Amino acid sequence: MPSAAERTRTLVQSTCSAVLLVPGPRGARPEQLLTGERGVGPDGDLFLVLPARSPAGRAAEGAPDDEVPAVLELTDVAPVSVPHRIRGRAWISGRLTPVPGQAGPGQVMLRLTVGEASVDDLWGAATVDRRDFALAAPDPLVRYETELLQHLASAHGEQLGLLCGLVEREGVERVTPLALDRFGLRVRFGGSDGHTFDARFDFPEPVTDITALRRAMHQLFEAAGG
Repeated sequence: MPSAAERTRTLVQSTCSAVLLVPGPRGARPEQLLTGERGVGPDGDLFLVLPARSPAGRAAEGAPDDEVPAVLELTDVAPVSVPHRIRGRAWISGRLTPVPGQAGPGQVMLRLTVGEASVDDLWGAATVDRRDFALAAPDPLVRYETELLQHLASAHGEQLGLLCGLVEREGVERVTPLALDRFGLRVRFGGSDGHTFDARFDFPEPVTDITALRRAMHQLFEAAGG
């Protein structure tokens, strides 16, 4: 099972939606960040690129002590059509400071020094220690997960259907791949009564690359087929 720090780090370095919340006199001002506008430094601090004239950029540049409190909120949505598509959320709070000379024209790079973090996802809810977050690595499949899940859903319906034989439920009509990581595959089943439930199928050992993943998926479908 991935640790809470690993899961949070994976969300930060994935393509999931990210919003930066900066408190102001009229409440928090949300700013949407695009995928390529966030990264993690070796000490675990986050580096965010925003328009120089954005509220967060102006606030950080104009703060008397060069520090502005902020929260990065991440929302992970399943890349396939499935009921209840939000798979998890993470929150990282800290202080924003400008990083001069590190962004392109009309942009500003901000460092978010991590203070507290938490995650609430398919594995459960947990707080994340700052040091653990700094030392954690994202899941090695994070760059490929969206494409792989969409491929499974569109081209491997028959193999996915075999997984019904591994769960002790009757009336299952829909099988949708929900999440994929180095430890295994999570599937959402839909019943004829309209209810859904999730099941997780762990690999014999964690995979580290696409080649190992193919072998693990082949073994899983082979076992499901009896």
